[in-house]
This record gives sequence, C-alpha cells and structure tokens, in this order.
Amino acid sequence: MDKIDKLRQQMKEKAVDLIALAPGANLNWLLGVNPHADERPLIFLLTQTGLGFLMPELEAESARQQTDIRFYTWSDATGPTSALDNLLTDLKGFASRSIVIDETMRADHAALIQDKVLNANRAFTASTIGKLRMIKDKSEQNILRENANQADTAMQNALSEIQSGMTEDAVASVIQSSFSEQGALPQFSIVASGPNSAFPHHQTGSRVLNDGDVVVIDLGGKFKGYASDITRMAILGSPPGDYKMIHQIVEDAVCAALEAAKPGEVAKNVDKAARDVITKAGFGQYFIHRTGHGLGSEIHEPPYITATSDTILEPGMVFSIEPGIYIPGKFGIRLEEIVILNDKGPEVLSKLSRKENILNT
Repeated sequence: MDKIDKLRQQMKEKAVDLIALAPGANLNWLLGVNPHADERPLIFLLTQTGLGFLMPELEAESARQQTDIRFYTWSDATGPTSALDNLLTDLKGFASRSIVIDETMRADHAALIQDKVLNANRAFTASTIGKLRMIKDKSEQNILRENANQADTAMQNALSEIQSGMTEDAVASVIQSSFSEQGALPQFSIVASGPNSAFPHHQTGSRVLNDGDVVVIDLGGKFKGYASDITRMAILGSPPGDYKMIHQIVEDAVCAALEAAKPGEVAKNVDKAARDVITKAGFGQYFIHRTGHGLGSEIHEPPYITATSDTILEPGMVFSIEPGIYIPGKFGIRLEEIVILNDKGPEVLSKLSRKENILNT
C-alpha cells in the first residue's frame, strides 16, 4: 500500500473528505515533491477519489519534473480563483463535511480553500498525514540511524577541537564543516558557553570560551531528507563545584524517561518520569521545556513528549529524550538522545557516552 492509499485509509477512518497540503514537509513526505513556495497559492488537494495541484504557471515547468499529477495552472494575470474552481469541480464525490488543512500553509492560502468549502469542519494534519508520519518504516529508520552516526562524528569533531580562546562561532564552524564533509546539510549548531549555557536555545555568537566554562553543544544535520539531533556537554578545565552533581541528576532523568518509553505508554508519562527525577532533586523550576520531540523529515515534529500529551506511543515512533537543568547566571546542562521505539522499548541511536567531557585547556 503506497502513501496515498494509506492516507486515504486514514481519511476514511476519520471521516475527512478533503486534505489540502502546502509545499513543505507533509507534501514532500507524501509525494517526494518539493516545489518552490512563495506568496502565490500552490496547493495539493486530495479526496478519496481524486487529486490535483493548484499550480502557479510560473512554477509548473519546474514542478512537472517531480510529479505527473494533474496541474490546474493559473497566471499572475488571471489569479487562482478560476483554476481552483475547476480543480474542486473535478474532485467529484466528496461531501465537504470535513477538511484538513496543512498547519504550515499561509493563512491567505488556507482562506482560499475555506471560502470555497463552506460550513465544513476544519482540522489540521495530526490525525491523518501526521499520524502516518509519526510511524517510521524500516527504510526511514535506517536513514535515521545513518544520520545519527553523522551527528556523532560532528560531535566528536567539536569535542576534539574545542578549547579556551575559541569563540562559540568557531566551534559551530567545526560542526558545520563536519556535516558538509559527510555529505549532509548542516541544520543547526547551538554552542552555548558559560552563562549562555543556561539559555536552552541560545543563539551561538562571538563569546570567547574560557577556562572553567560549561558548554552545551546541540547539533543536527540533514541527510537523505531526514534530520539528526544530539546534545552533549563539555567543560573546559575544572568544572564548577556542583556541576557533577547536577549532571548526574540530568543523566538520571534521561534514564528514567528511557525506562518509561514503552509501546502503549502515554507520552506525558515519559515527560513525568524525567520531570519527577529533577523535581525530587530540588531543581524542578529549572527544567523549563518539554522532555522531547519527534524527529524525521523535520527536526521538530510529532510526537511531542510533553506534560500534556495524550499520544499513545507506538513501535516505529522516533523522538528525543532531552531533559535539562538551566540555572540563570550560572550554567545549564542538557543531555539528548534520539530513540526509535521498538516492540520492547527504545533503541538509542547515538553511540556516544553522556558522561562529562572534561577537556584539558
């Protein structure tokens, strides 16, 4: 069964009559198509019996190289209204009771669809294409394992190069070069040193690393259309007095979450397992983000491992486990693993230890 058939089965189960997708991760996952996106409406529509693209004439020739699905083209001179009417007319056999709109679609493009399909219940993609994307097949899992190896290599290169006197930006350049040399596209490289390590999403900058600095290194690349993500810690010289104690608390939280992550468990209970460890140690107020996020064609995608998520974990789901403690003005510690959930529990993709990397400077 191909992805279109699987999606139509989900539509049938959820009583969805029409799905509208924008250029982006959902469309690329479904069709392997990645057309140029701008202010011109370019929308893929799917029903149980039909499909087609509302396609700007400007993009049609390029997009035709990626798909043979019918285009309903429009020009800047005529606008998209008539082409959209023709597309909807040809998509016969749907009752317009319920539509799903890609949550990444521009609001003005989504409004075009909603104005044409009046009085329909509107939802986003979580229960249809989102549900399918959460379960990675064997091919996707193998790519993610390969990507994790690349991330390990980039992390090892960063740890081997980092030293006092370098800037955060210089360490990030080592990471980016490592991904490029492996044939991957660098996606992000958070290098947060000293007090900056207390900012979970610090913007890597020109700060010079000094002896005694705690450094959070969070990095990821993209290869074969899928992402990688890992976080490890480095300490330049002697760590702060309470560093090892707090590092161990975060490590214990990772272990607790890994133990809780089993098929049939509710995602929020995995978050709770990690959070309880940190809270009981007296640092609950310093764990200020969710425990994890899904990983696939996007760096952040469902399932989300949050305190409120009722998602039931299933084999084939891929997500991060990344608790952290961030003490403002002092330092932060985050340890992150990507796991594939198998029948018996999580498979950790990284081969790198989560130990303190205390570096001689």
